[in-house]
Amino acid sequence: MPEFKYKFQTKLGTQEGEIEADTLEAAKTILSRQHIKFTSIKPKPKDIVLFGGGPTSKDVVIFTRQFATMIAAGLPLVQCLSILSTSTENKMFGKTIREIKSKVESGETFADALRKHPKVFDQLYTNMIEAGEVGGILDKILVRLADYMEKAMSLKGKIKSAMVYPAAIVTVAVAVVIFLLVFVIPMFGTMFADFGKALPWPTQIVLNLSDFVIEYWYIVFLLPIVLVVGFRQIRKSEKGLLYTDKMALRLPVIGLLIQKVAVAKFTRTMGTLISSGVPIIEGLNITAKTAGQKVIEGAVIEVIDDIKQGRGLSEPLKEQGVFPPMVVQMIEVGEQTGALDSMMNKIADFYDDEVDTAVEGLTSLLEPMLMVFLGVVVGFVVVAMYMPIFKLGDVVG
Repeated sequence: MPEFKYKFQTKLGTQEGEIEADTLEAAKTILSRQHIKFTSIKPKPKDIVLFGGGPTSKDVVIFTRQFATMIAAGLPLVQCLSILSTSTENKMFGKTIREIKSKVESGETFADALRKHPKVFDQLYTNMIEAGEVGGILDKILVRLADYMEKAMSLKGKIKSAMVYPAAIVTVAVAVVIFLLVFVIPMFGTMFADFGKALPWPTQIVLNLSDFVIEYWYIVFLLPIVLVVGFRQIRKSEKGLLYTDKMALRLPVIGLLIQKVAVAKFTRTMGTLISSGVPIIEGLNITAKTAGQKVIEGAVIEVIDDIKQGRGLSEPLKEQGVFPPMVVQMIEVGEQTGALDSMMNKIADFYDDEVDTAVEGLTSLLEPMLMVFLGVVVGFVVVAMYMPIFKLGDVVG
C-alpha cells in the first residue's frame, strides 16, 4: 500500500507522521477522521536500505523513552507510532513500527501488535505493555521499561568491557608465539642442525613445536574454530546447556560474578514486572525464560510449582540453594511488608554495585596474571633458543 508523509502541529511543535492509504485523497480522509489537522501531505519516497540490520537494544530503548514522553503529553497512540516510525534512524525498525501502527489501526491492542514482532519486543516487554494498557498507565509502564532496559544494557556492557582486556592480551600472546614459531625458530633450527650434541630439552620442545605448526598449520588454524563450533553445538541441547551453565557457576572468581549478574537480572526483572501489575506467577514464568542461565531458570520453574500449591516465594527460593541467603531474606521481608517490588529493585541496585566491584576486582586480578603469562610464554621460547648458544663454548672445547 502506498505511504504518505504529513506534517501537523502539536504541543511539542511541528511533527511529521506517515500513513498508508490507497490514494492521497484516502490518506487525507483517514487523517480527518483521526482529527489530525495536517499542514502538508505528500507521497513518501521509497526507502533504499543498502547496509544495516534489525533494531538494536539501544534503538528499542530510545523508542520506548520517546513513546513514554509523547503518551504523557497526551498524543494519541497511533499518532505517536506514526511520528516514531519516521524519527528512528534504523530503516528496518521504522518499517516494524509502521506495521505495528497498521495493526493498531485495524483494531488490535498495542500489546498484541507488538507480539507480532517477537525478535524486537520480547515477552517481558509485551506483557508489561499489556498491563499498562489494561491499567491505563501506559506512560508509566513505558518509563519503567526504558529504565529497566537501560540498566540491563549497562550491566551487559560492564561484563563485555571486563572481557575485552583479557581477550586482547591472550590474542597478542598467541600471535607473538605463532610468529616466533613460524618465522624465527626455523632460523635457529638451521643453526643447530650441525650442533653435534643433544640439544637441551626446552630447545628441542620448541623446535618440535615449530615443525608441527609449519607442517600442520591447518590444524592450528582449524582447532579454535572446531572448539567454538563444538561448544555451541553442545549448548544447543538442553543437557549440554545445563551442564555448561553449572560448570560456569563453579569457576573460581568468574562463577561468583556470573551468579551476581544472574541475581541482579532476576530481581530487576521481577521488581519491574510486579510493580507494573503483572501477576507473580506470570512474572516468574517470564523471568525464567529471560534468565539467560539454565540453573537459575530451572530453580525458578520449580519455585512456580511450589507457589501454585499455596506457598510463598522466599521459602521455595531458599530450598533451591541457588540464591544467596541475603537475597532470600530480603525477599522474605518484602513479602511480609507487602513491598516485594521495591525490595526486588533494592536487591537489584545492590547487586549492580556488586557486579561493578567484582568486574573491577576481576580486571585487577587478571591484568598481572596475563602479563606474567605473556612473559613466561615468550621468555620460555627466547631462553630455549639461547640455551644451546650458552653451551657452545663447551662444544668447541
